[in-house]
Amino acid sequence: MTHIPVLLTEALDALAVRPEGVYVDGTFGRGGHSRALLERLGPNGRLIALDRDPTAIAAGQSITDPRFTLVHARFAEMGAVLEQLGVHDVDGVLLDIGVSSPQLDEAARGMSFRQDAPLDMRMDTSRGETVAQWLARAEEAHIREVIRDYGEERFASAIAKAIVAARSERPVDSTTQLAAIVASAVRTREAGQHPATRSFQALRIFINQELEELSLVLPQALAALKPGGRLAVISFHSLEDRMVKRFMADQASPPQPPRNLPLRADQLPQPKMKLIGRVRAGDDELARNPRARSATLRVAEKVA
Repeated sequence: MTHIPVLLTEALDALAVRPEGVYVDGTFGRGGHSRALLERLGPNGRLIALDRDPTAIAAGQSITDPRFTLVHARFAEMGAVLEQLGVHDVDGVLLDIGVSSPQLDEAARGMSFRQDAPLDMRMDTSRGETVAQWLARAEEAHIREVIRDYGEERFASAIAKAIVAARSERPVDSTTQLAAIVASAVRTREAGQHPATRSFQALRIFINQELEELSLVLPQALAALKPGGRLAVISFHSLEDRMVKRFMADQASPPQPPRNLPLRADQLPQPKMKLIGRVRAGDDELARNPRARSATLRVAEKVA
C-alpha cells in the first residue's frame, strides 16, 4: 500500500512555515510531510529529517535537494543531531508518532497479524531485540504488564499465561502463531477488531520504547525552537496523545508560587508555550485513508 501522509495540509499550516526558516521532521517515514514542507520553503530554507528505520533512510536518498538533510537516528536524539549539524534553533518541529503504513504492510517487519511473518516488530531492524527474542525470555508478569499498560488490554493476564504455556512447547516466533495464541485467550472483543490488535500494538510500543522516546523528544523540541516557533505532533494512540497533551498544557501553565511569597510581576514564572489547537482528520481524508481515523494533531508555539 502506498503511504499516505496523515493530516498533511493541516500539519504544514499548523507549523506556519516561513520560507527562510529551519525545520525538523523528526519522523521522516516515506517523506510525505518532508517533501511537502520543502515545497513551502524558499531557497534559503532548511529541513532536517530523522528516522530510525533503515528502509526509510534508503527511501530518502532519492531527495537530492541541497536544503535537505536526512539522518539515521531516533527522534529522541534530536538535540544531539542538531548540535552535530551546528543548528542552534529552529522555526518548527513536526513529529508523526507511531508506525507507518509501509511498516505495517511489509510482512517481513512482523508488525501485523494479517500476514504470516517472523515476529520482529522493530522499527530499526539494524539493532535491538525482536519481539520473538523478548517473549522467549520475559517473565509472565512482565508480559502481562506490557500488554496491560501499553495495549490497555483487559485480558492481559490470560494472554500472558497463554504465551508462556505455548512457548514451553515451541518458540513463539511468528505473527500468525502469536495472533492465534492471543485469540485463544481473549473471550470477547469489540465488533470489527481482531482479538490480537491490542496485544500487537502493546508489544510494538514496548519493543521500540515509543513512549519513552516521546517523553525524551518533547523537551528537546521545545529547547530547539526559537520564540514563535511551533511544535506540531500527530499521534495515533491514546497514551501518546495524552503525553503530548499534558506536556503542552504543562508548558503553557507554569506552576504558581505560594500566595504569601512577595514577587513582582516580572519575577513570576512565565509559560514557555501557548496552545494553538487540536485537529482531527476530516471526512474527505477519512474516505481516502481510513488509518487517519485515530490521528490527532496537537500544536503549540514557543513564547519569548
